[in-house]
Amino acid sequence: MAIAIVLLTTAHVIVVALLAAAGAGKLARMAGATYPAALTRAATAFAAVITLAATATAALAALLT
Repeated sequence: MAIAIVLLTTAHVIVVALLAAAGAGKLARMAGATYPAALTRAATAFAAVITLAATATAALAALLT
C-alpha cells in the first residue's frame, strides 16, 4: 500500500511540474521570448517545482521520524 502511495504522489508531482513548465513556456512565448528562451524558462519552472517537492518531502520526513 505504501508503495502505491509513493508512486501516485510521484506521478502527481511530475504532472504538476509539467503543467507549470508548459504554462511558463506559453507565457514566455506570449511575452515575445524566442523559442530557446521560452524553453529555458519552462525548464527552470520544471526544476523549481521538482526542487520544491523534494524540499517539502525532506522537511516532512524530518518531522515524522
